[in-house]
Amino acid sequence: MAVVLLVAAVQGAEPPVIPVGLDAYRHWEDWPLQRIGARAYMRSTYDRAGGNEGADASHFLYQLADDRNVTVDVAGRGILYFARYNHWHGSPWHYVVDGRDYVVRESSSADPAHPAARSVFLPENVFAPPLAMTWAETKGADLSWVPIAFTNSFRMDYERTHYGTGYYIYQQYADGARLSQPLKSWDEEAAAPDVLKLLNRAGTDLAPSPREGMNGVWGYKGTVARLEPEQTKQLLLIETHFPTRLRKLEFSVPPEQAVAFGRSWLRVTWDGRSAASIDAPVALFFGAGTLYNRDGRPYLVRAFPVYIRQGPTNVDLACFFPMPFFKSARVELIGAANETVSNVDWRIVSQKGGAAPASSGYFHATYRDHPEPVKGQDLVLLDTREAEGGGDWSGSFVGTSLIFSDRAKLNTLEGDPRFFFDDSQTPQGQGTGTEEWGGGGDYWGGANMTLPLAGHPTGASKSATALNSEDEIESAYRFLLADLMPFGKNAVIRLEHGGEDESTEHYQTVTYWYGAPAASLVKTDELKVGDPVSEAIHEYNSPQASEPYELVSRYEWGVDTLGGHEVYPASADRGCKTTGVSEFVLKLARKNYGALLRRKLDYGFPNQRAEVWVADGRVPAEKAKWEPAGTWYLAGGNTCVYSNPKGELGATRHVVETSNRRFRDDEFLVGRKLTQGRSSIRVRVKFVPVNIPLFPGRAQDEQAWSEMRYGAYCFVMPNWNP
Repeated sequence: MAVVLLVAAVQGAEPPVIPVGLDAYRHWEDWPLQRIGARAYMRSTYDRAGGNEGADASHFLYQLADDRNVTVDVAGRGILYFARYNHWHGSPWHYVVDGRDYVVRESSSADPAHPAARSVFLPENVFAPPLAMTWAETKGADLSWVPIAFTNSFRMDYERTHYGTGYYIYQQYADGARLSQPLKSWDEEAAAPDVLKLLNRAGTDLAPSPREGMNGVWGYKGTVARLEPEQTKQLLLIETHFPTRLRKLEFSVPPEQAVAFGRSWLRVTWDGRSAASIDAPVALFFGAGTLYNRDGRPYLVRAFPVYIRQGPTNVDLACFFPMPFFKSARVELIGAANETVSNVDWRIVSQKGGAAPASSGYFHATYRDHPEPVKGQDLVLLDTREAEGGGDWSGSFVGTSLIFSDRAKLNTLEGDPRFFFDDSQTPQGQGTGTEEWGGGGDYWGGANMTLPLAGHPTGASKSATALNSEDEIESAYRFLLADLMPFGKNAVIRLEHGGEDESTEHYQTVTYWYGAPAASLVKTDELKVGDPVSEAIHEYNSPQASEPYELVSRYEWGVDTLGGHEVYPASADRGCKTTGVSEFVLKLARKNYGALLRRKLDYGFPNQRAEVWVADGRVPAEKAKWEPAGTWYLAGGNTCVYSNPKGELGATRHVVETSNRRFRDDEFLVGRKLTQGRSSIRVRVKFVPVNIPLFPGRAQDEQAWSEMRYGAYCFVMPNWNP
């Protein structure tokens, strides 16, 4: 089927508005938009040595007191969008928002030896389902998607440390970034009924209703009477000359055809590009490793953007991710090897409108097969530098669907996710385990579950209880909406297979992302501290800096050795430390919307904090008019405190652990009013000590500001045309 639609497109000049806070849910149709001026980070209690000590639990940045164990400490403005804890462990939690302490509890923490059967977050009117759910519903984890906004700082403390595991996703914003609403410090406002109602619509039709093109909405449908093995069937070709979005992809098959249909392939190509952007097995694309439904559950997957629904006469699969295109969309089905499928009904809805190419990105579902994982090396789920011909891509990482075993093996779930954006050598996202990423805990107790944004839809608890080989396929999904992770030039999504990259299970993965084939973050300069030529070019001046010293160390990439073989060898770099002021000049792209400064540092110095000022780089230092840019703060160091007592109420411990990973990349956002129209900026960094020992009674470790390299990246509008 081919359809041609005609209308004119409109090009916008300013970056698109970033939906923030609860607006990120209310305006979920803006999923594809560029987030220019926003950065996302995922922090956790992971084992700093790269292993799996305590199942990545209870590694704290520092301890303020025995009942104040710090896992997150951030300066600047932003929003905590997600927090995950293993059951009630760690509760009561303290959310210190802009200096004000809020206590968040889980009802089981009152008597942790006898957990409440229907536990809830407290205060209950703030942490209401489905924005917040406990282990009673999730099969092992306490999850909160309640946005916690802060304007100056945010800190999270655990009162208890037994099995104190967790990971947390937050975003930060450059001053001048176009936000849907001003950030206001969180004050325990009650959950918004409209957002709860929206997320409770998971498993229902979220697409606009087509009425013969009224309101720019069109509906298409058809039937594939027979799909032969490896046969390609074009379902639909839409040709337009204006921004359009697919709003629904839906299939229905007889139950007896479901498993075979799940092995078929979905392929969607935007704007006649040379490669498909959606290219994945049907079942995994819709969030499940298989369409086998062992117990006839009404929903195999009941997520917000996708569902798999079991009816008496059909199995229905639907996807509601908004999918922009500008010229054409080609939708195809490809038969699975050795499988014939019949009577496949399909329905597609498109809608006129959407952002211009510079403000938007194509929807992608990138499949990777990992039949024999390499020991010691993370699985690479996505590397946008290799996607569709490679080059720069800007957009957002919005989720994964994965098979992590086809033999009903759950111990591979110790593997941590690690996400790298825009050339960073330190993962901006570091998790604690695969089932944690999928919204569970303790391997979901072997049970299945499906939530709006996370789930474990398929797989028996063990091979011995599996009903057949399909029942041994273990899969999980995780979708990012408010907690999506923007990138400006590339994204590398990696997953550890097993606690030390030792699992031999057969993985299959689909990574969901929005991306435009152009950069929204452009590297414009780099200063190498300790290199006399580079220092002279950048007018580097740091009177109190040490002499340059060489450091041989590593980044946080995983285990150093496995089975006696070195996996990640150490490398050398040079830099300085200072307790004073450093100044330097970095080049910019004149037409920018703010900048990101990235510093390579020695993480052996804990809690590095500095005040940052910016001036016009064309003005000599002695005449510079300095303007404050904010506080650059990196909490913690390569030394952490490990406290994981055996008992639920065991006394806090003070085990000091130092890893050999001292290299780290850290980021600082500079607002557009300090950068726009300037070809260079002069940066002043003044060290400000943080007098917090690793734990009370321990001597303060040496403090200093470490600098090895400074890179400048400018936020720009992506320059491309489909």
